[in-house]
Amino acid sequence: MSHGPASASPARSGPSFVGAAAIDALPGDLAAATALVNAFVPRDRIQAVHRRRLIGFAARHPDALHRSCAPGHLTASAWVVNHDATQGLVLLHRKIGRWLQPGGHADGEGSLSGVALREATEETGIDGLEIWTEPVDIDVHLFVNRRRTEPDHLHFDVRFLVRAPRRAVMRGNHESEELRWIGHDELTEPELGLDASTRRLARYGFGLARIVN
Repeated sequence: MSHGPASASPARSGPSFVGAAAIDALPGDLAAATALVNAFVPRDRIQAVHRRRLIGFAARHPDALHRSCAPGHLTASAWVVNHDATQGLVLLHRKIGRWLQPGGHADGEGSLSGVALREATEETGIDGLEIWTEPVDIDVHLFVNRRRTEPDHLHFDVRFLVRAPRRAVMRGNHESEELRWIGHDELTEPELGLDASTRRLARYGFGLARIVN
């Protein structure tokens, strides 16, 4: 597979790493988000189940891109790897109190790769991130706010591989208490307490990154 510079167009044949300018040109409605998920080829049974649930939910809820869709809504997240794909970035989420990958709500934006890249940039503070234009994972999970400022609801999360530039500097923002680079062998560290969903994303993200890097 080929990978081009940040200015490469995602309309080219096959997936590639692209930057924000190329992602901004993608269509951004629910139909575009659903088409992306429809084209995703599951790697395992869990991904197949989550893909089917997301497609069904979007068909029943035309407002699925918005937080106002009370039963649940679409989100996007990223497994951010360093340029050599030897480490991935996790953050200690201030609201949830757990180590997670960067990500957030679509908030009406149907270009889920754009959402994932935006959230990764905001939450890590790293300039010049590039995103692989096809998802690497899909997950459906119940979001429980430990501060009880909102009711429990489902997050339909579409996940992408994001690559940092060489000598990347992370700064973080108000949403996280700490950021940390970790290797593949640290995914099961008790101190981090990464859940099965995050570990699955990391495994697929690391695997793809080592192929296309």
